[in-house]
Amino acid sequence: MSGQAFAPTAVALDIDGTLIDHDEGLSPAIVDAVRRTAAQVPVFLATGRAWSTTQPVAERLGLPAGGIVVVSNGARTMRYPDGEVLDERTFDPRTVIASVREHAPNARMAVEEYDGTYLVTAPFPDGDLGKNAKIRVVSDDELAPEPVTRLIIRDPEQSEADFVRLAERLGLHGVGYFVGWTAWLDIAPEGVDKSTGLKVALAQYDLDASGLLAIGDGRNDIEMLTFAGLGVAMGSAPDEVKSAADEVTKSVTDDGVAAVLNRYF
Repeated sequence: MSGQAFAPTAVALDIDGTLIDHDEGLSPAIVDAVRRTAAQVPVFLATGRAWSTTQPVAERLGLPAGGIVVVSNGARTMRYPDGEVLDERTFDPRTVIASVREHAPNARMAVEEYDGTYLVTAPFPDGDLGKNAKIRVVSDDELAPEPVTRLIIRDPEQSEADFVRLAERLGLHGVGYFVGWTAWLDIAPEGVDKSTGLKVALAQYDLDASGLLAIGDGRNDIEMLTFAGLGVAMGSAPDEVKSAADEVTKSVTDDGVAAVLNRYF
């Protein structure tokens, strides 16, 4: 769709690499643009982050109370700021955990608890799970005694390309997955991605995807960008993300989100 003829009725924004840079920096230009937009149409944060690390970003942006955030790559859709769960999708990760141990014995794994605590098989590199994340180290057997919204696999000694190959070797059936910027693999319930939560969010406002403007930078944003009436990739996004988008904006360090929002709001 042509960006000029398009008139957004709602906006979905990824967080990391889109709104926020790698140092958790959030520029005044982006905050200003998002606040102006949120005064006119619903703005949904749609992120791979957990609720516990998404809520502070919504606060920093000054999003209005009663809004909706899509977290855990679409597995959980929640009302802000009270944390009411509107929709949740889970899966049993035990077969995946066993498969990871077989194919990537040194990998670290993590799952999110309801209170925002991460259960991990070994500590993750600083900041990987969010600043000040609560972490508890457990054994493989204690990691997921019940279904989870996602399983995170991380190996700082491997490359992004290694993890693309690992995902193929794991033979992941009955689940979905997203490979992150680094050696990071997000395992999700089958058929669940950010568009899953955005459908729930839009329905709360009686809106449909044709009026949705979505902006993101990662492989876990591809479904969201193609679902939206207008999907915009960040300048720093991988080529496959850019090719899935309708257009490409500047990078997060050049306030790409502000450039897009200021065109409409």
